[in-house]
Amino acid sequence: MPGMTPNPLSSRESWLERSAHHHWLEMEGQRLLAFYRASRHPECGFAALDEQGRLPDDAHPDTMITARMTHCFALAAMRGEPGAAPLVAHGVAALRGDLHDHEHGGWYGERPRNGETQTKQAYIHAFVALAAASAWQSGDEDAGPLLDDILEVLETRFWDEREGRLREGFSRDWSEDEAYRGGNSNMHATEAFLQLADVLDAPQWRARALSIVERIIHAHARPNNYRVVEHFDSHWQEWRDYNRDKPGDPFRPYGATPGHAFEWSRLMLHLEGSLLRHGDSTPGWLIEDARGLFHSATELAWQVDGEPGLIYTHDWDNQPVVHERMHWVVAEAASTAAMLLKRTGDVGYERWYRCFWDYIDRFLIDREQGSWHQELDRHNRPSSTVWSGKADLYHAYQATLLPRLPVAPTMARAIADGML
Repeated sequence: MPGMTPNPLSSRESWLERSAHHHWLEMEGQRLLAFYRASRHPECGFAALDEQGRLPDDAHPDTMITARMTHCFALAAMRGEPGAAPLVAHGVAALRGDLHDHEHGGWYGERPRNGETQTKQAYIHAFVALAAASAWQSGDEDAGPLLDDILEVLETRFWDEREGRLREGFSRDWSEDEAYRGGNSNMHATEAFLQLADVLDAPQWRARALSIVERIIHAHARPNNYRVVEHFDSHWQEWRDYNRDKPGDPFRPYGATPGHAFEWSRLMLHLEGSLLRHGDSTPGWLIEDARGLFHSATELAWQVDGEPGLIYTHDWDNQPVVHERMHWVVAEAASTAAMLLKRTGDVGYERWYRCFWDYIDRFLIDREQGSWHQELDRHNRPSSTVWSGKADLYHAYQATLLPRLPVAPTMARAIADGML
């Protein structure tokens, strides 16, 4: 199989400036939205689809999927997608209903089954915040109380003012604090906080996003050659051996996750753009670290095992651990290349942007069953080692929107303001 590398540009005009490319992204976004309408669970929220885009008979309402779908359909509703607003209302109702713990507060990871005990996770709550903000911005009336509830939980349970980051997890009644701190949950909190700052015109959330980025990326990833440290103990000491025996964990894999380096890079650009847009003090290291993360991720993940694609994880000696290619990783890589190109004008990011979309078109887009393959093996064949089915709209759909949006404000506010 021939390799895929960024090639010399055939035209001086960026794809980001071409109306035909915008049209292609629009059509792909609409195709994705149409596929994921089927994830609406008839009883509550949304659930994971199978490879053919069907809701399995035993599908169970999931909070992360519900929050992500609500967010995406809210963006679609603001863009005039018929039928999207009722899906937003369906998601908000679930987040205020069975997915919410009415006794102790906060949100379950999924709708509880009889006798089941669940913990409260920062990762889930970050997506609830993102969904609530987007739904509220889209005009859903019930999203207001949902937004109030999630803000209170973030303030009183998860945000640690002294540490300037989120705590990770608690028992259902909040009496026990998990002895772990995570980069992944704080990364998605950064995304949610930036959107809360824009949607609510509340700058304290932007300041908290900066606090998280400074502590996790500038203080840890930068000194480690921009390899993102994912896992910490309860004192925020690096925990590099965490999950060594579970290297393919879908949320807390062992080692470094290049996809998160791309994602952090993009979020830092949004943060920088938001600070500049509001006339706030903007550290120069934001753009330096954003570029460093992108270059480290491409060097350590792209085609490192001889086949096209970005590996899932590598160890601290920079050797691949999980070779599978996740759809979300290349979606984030493409989005980040677009943002870096907008921010710097460096033609190298144009090459990467085209390269990533060529890979998506060649290997990931499933033109027979719909959507994208969520996972490929090291030879770019459909796989289900880490993920099965087609659960996720969020990364792929955002990848069709971000190249057509400015670096700031964040998506919900930008779309509401008519920027797309």
